[in-house]
Amino acid sequence: MDEAVPVIREVDHGTAKLMPDIDRPRAWLLTVDGAPQSYVDLDEPTHLEFEYARRLAHVLDTASEPGTPLDVTHLGGGALTLPRYLAATRPGSRQHVVEADRALLRLVAERLPLGEGSMVGVHGADAREWLDAAPDDSADVVVADVFGGSRVPAHLTTVAYARTADRVLRPDGHYTANLADGAPFAFLRSQLATFAEVFEELALIAEPSVLRGRRFGNAVLIAAHRPIDIAALARRTASDVFPARVEHGDALRRFIGDARPVRDEDAVPSPEPPDGAFSIG
Repeated sequence: MDEAVPVIREVDHGTAKLMPDIDRPRAWLLTVDGAPQSYVDLDEPTHLEFEYARRLAHVLDTASEPGTPLDVTHLGGGALTLPRYLAATRPGSRQHVVEADRALLRLVAERLPLGEGSMVGVHGADAREWLDAAPDDSADVVVADVFGGSRVPAHLTTVAYARTADRVLRPDGHYTANLADGAPFAFLRSQLATFAEVFEELALIAEPSVLRGRRFGNAVLIAAHRPIDIAALARRTASDVFPARVEHGDALRRFIGDARPVRDEDAVPSPEPPDGAFSIG
């Protein structure tokens, strides 16, 4: 078998690199401008290398009875890690992936093709524009993992955006987003306040060291109208290689404090990560 070699290509929003994992024969790490975007094992799509991807997967796992198909909209595509995971764990799920970088989508389709029968539709479009045009009550879960470089774009942080996600979700649906911040958490607290304006139920998954302000890192937001299965999420996140905590209820309200919801006219991207926080290679 030919040895896998790195692939480097200019895409719409930077330089993409696909780097083979020497320990897993058909596994690849995707970076764009040095920032890790996705990790995919073509032979084992349920293997999730990144902690935040596992936490998003925990939300998908607990969104309904195990194995039952879901209709899921993924905002942000990368190498389609979570769509592959869901196709394997919940066969028959109908999925839409929205990714603004069309050249990146072409690279992934060429080098990391989806399996037959995956029922994943891939769309080259801006996430908010696509969501604005999506039908009402068409998704069980909306997963947002959109980064321009290493920052969440401003137009995906507002109350108007949250209301659009709510419109697209079914009444018992879940919204979940991968966010990144560090102390004093102005961005993360504002995002929680924003989604609290629209949804009655909120939860946050993050490592204790991030929540204590010791380092910059990822946090997964969950929003819903009906109670979130906190106990199941807590069991799963506590058993990860890098354990995380699920914050909700009074503790989460205290964390939000006096943060205010974000309006379109006030929106800014998430903060620039400190040097070395995420970049590799």
